[in-house]
Amino acid sequence: MGLLDDMADDIAQLALADEAKTGDDKIVDEIAAILGTSSQTLEEAYKTAIRVRRAEKRARELLADRARKRKAAQAEADG
Repeated sequence: MGLLDDMADDIAQLALADEAKTGDDKIVDEIAAILGTSSQTLEEAYKTAIRVRRAEKRARELLADRARKRKAAQAEADG
């Protein structure tokens, strides 16, 4: 990744961590607004990083849930 993407992803990770810790779902939008006042390019890269990280989290959760269900079904079948 380039400097822009690295910066955007770093900020996105911090914002998502803050959101998870505090429950304040507005922080992501507040950061986007701050970035947008100075650099629309950085704002868009940040929003993309947020979407990508949220999508990754949902995908990993789905895969983990499927693995748990398979394991439970196998344990039940094994008796």
